[in-house]
Amino acid sequence: MDVDALLLELYGRIGPLARQAVEDLRPDQLRESPAPGANTIGWLVWHLARVQDHHVAEILDVEQVWIGGDWAARFGLEPDPSNIGYGHGRAEMASVRPDGPQSLIDYLAAVEGRTRELIGQLAPADLDRIVDRRWDPPVSLGVRLVSIADDSLQHVGQACYLRGLFGW
Repeated sequence: MDVDALLLELYGRIGPLARQAVEDLRPDQLRESPAPGANTIGWLVWHLARVQDHHVAEILDVEQVWIGGDWAARFGLEPDPSNIGYGHGRAEMASVRPDGPQSLIDYLAAVEGRTRELIGQLAPADLDRIVDRRWDPPVSLGVRLVSIADDSLQHVGQACYLRGLFGW
């Protein structure tokens, strides 16, 4: 198996799991927290899509999917490219208000489309290219792609767990 096929397999698991987590939920269920200040299903899926969108756009040096169209409005937010959920407290988490599961599914699908395009263009040597020098050691494209997938799969697992916890 070549690297792009492996990465496509890895990233191809995120969307179906996210759909499973949010499908058929009402907006109020997407925003229900299991405990004060704990993340909601809607926030978790929004956050994993925002992180992927932010990081892949940075790698490609293009505008985030979030900025175009009406994505932010569908979540009750402004189209702030820096708002990806890191450091969110209780109030910021509660401000993420998806208008329904389809907004989460559609936004993630748009982001994943761009990610698949990036992966489809990769040569093995590209994975060693440094994409972020803010860390020590600097982050290569390969490490960044693994990090994005890891973060996404952890959060989608949390969202699926919450759905089961709530009994939906």
